[in-house]
Amino acid sequence: MNFYVLVASFLASSVEFIEALSIVLAAGVVYGFRPALRGVLYAVVTLALLVGVLGEGVLRVVPLHIVQGIVGVLLLLFGLKWIRKAILRYAGLKALHDEEAAYQKQINRLRSSNQGSFEAQATAYNGVLLEGLEVVVIVLTMGSGAHAFGSAIMGAFVGLVVVLALGIALRAPLAKVPENTLKFVVGVMLTSFGSYWAGQSMGIKWPLSDTTLLLLIAGYLMVSALLVRMLKKGGVRAS
Repeated sequence: MNFYVLVASFLASSVEFIEALSIVLAAGVVYGFRPALRGVLYAVVTLALLVGVLGEGVLRVVPLHIVQGIVGVLLLLFGLKWIRKAILRYAGLKALHDEEAAYQKQINRLRSSNQGSFEAQATAYNGVLLEGLEVVVIVLTMGSGAHAFGSAIMGAFVGLVVVLALGIALRAPLAKVPENTLKFVVGVMLTSFGSYWAGQSMGIKWPLSDTTLLLLIAGYLMVSALLVRMLKKGGVRAS
């Protein structure tokens, strides 16, 4: 079991599950939870097939060092995108993500369209599929890059269970979860993994092996904090 992969997969997947939960709850509240849950089931089956087919195919066809290089670049792009948004938000140059507002917007859209249970099913399916695709990317990249699919899948599964349990208990979107902070942490972790695996694919021998990941995480956190301070002082506008 790879602890680093498990934690990164758990945190990154939880962010996507929180957003999917809001969409499903909105569809269920407006049109009933039975059609909404049918949409969720169909989306989960679709995603499970993608993970099973693509994950197995990647490891059988593509050599591990090539996989690590591709995965490293993908994670760098993915992680840097999240870090950029987080830096702009903490610098006050971009609005913080408001899950409660997103939930209410979805409610208003569904009520205004008034197309019945089919729309609830379609909305839940599309929402879970789109957010779930990002989870699939996370599981496939983290699992194939570290050759630790079990850890990546376990992290995503635990994230799903936690978010579902909270959603069922509260029957409301998880607006109190510090999602912006969570996205920032996940962005740093994904960027660190991306740097580590991209370096390995290019023949870099990290002196401390997997412990190097902790140093990369600390380094990206420090650079991000400095950028936030610089942007706050400079008053630069986000593009």
